[in-house]
Amino acid sequence: MENKNIFQGNIEEMKRGYHYNDNADAYTCLICGESFERGIIYKDGERLMEAEKAVKLHVEKEHGSTFHQLLNVNKKLIGITDSMKEFLQYYYKGLNDKEIAARMGISNSTVRSYRFKLKEKELQAKVFLSIMELVEEKKQQSFCEEVLVEEWAGLHLGATTIDERYHITKEEREDIIKNYFIDGEKGRLKTFPAKEKKKLAVLNIIALNFNRGRLYSEKEINRILERIYEDYATLRRYLIEYGFLDRAKDCSSYWVKE
Repeated sequence: MENKNIFQGNIEEMKRGYHYNDNADAYTCLICGESFERGIIYKDGERLMEAEKAVKLHVEKEHGSTFHQLLNVNKKLIGITDSMKEFLQYYYKGLNDKEIAARMGISNSTVRSYRFKLKEKELQAKVFLSIMELVEEKKQQSFCEEVLVEEWAGLHLGATTIDERYHITKEEREDIIKNYFIDGEKGRLKTFPAKEKKKLAVLNIIALNFNRGRLYSEKEINRILERIYEDYATLRRYLIEYGFLDRAKDCSSYWVKE
């Protein structure tokens, strides 16, 4: 499976194949990105249904089992051999050891070995997830402490990675406004910087033109950005790429990413 949307959800969301986007007030398929807005009634033949029921049906009809979607991700991500994947498919269907051994042409002892390896990998995954959660908690705590001490600017809520590119002090931010904007942070952009750190700072300032919790059409986004810079399409692309804005799959709506 090449689509990476599914990795945007937590474990429970990945299992069911969709998640709820609070900003868009919609349920989104994690496999293809199709959204189902709350408050709209969807139709399937003679059946009428609300958004969450519609996205559940969509996942089932269009993509089948999320088990098989997850099982077919890149080998590097799932971390198991083709033989283990084959075993898991039979195991998922509820076949017993003897039936699995016959289907795969292996001995019963090999089947038992596969079961043991799966339990071992499950335990490893639990331990690793716990370690990473502790690391992230510590990183967030340290980062917040540094922000309080050094008064860093540039970090936005939609940031997917917190690194040195966000290490922008208030003084640096003021210099960027002076050097890149005409008439202050709400004015036009003179030129779009190439360096990552300055680019992020400029995008952060431009993002202030959009209100949280509001849905914008693409036409509205373009009109706002065109007032800031003639190449508004580039600004729009980078605002989405760097996590300042998000949008529906069909580009019908945009919003400030939380």
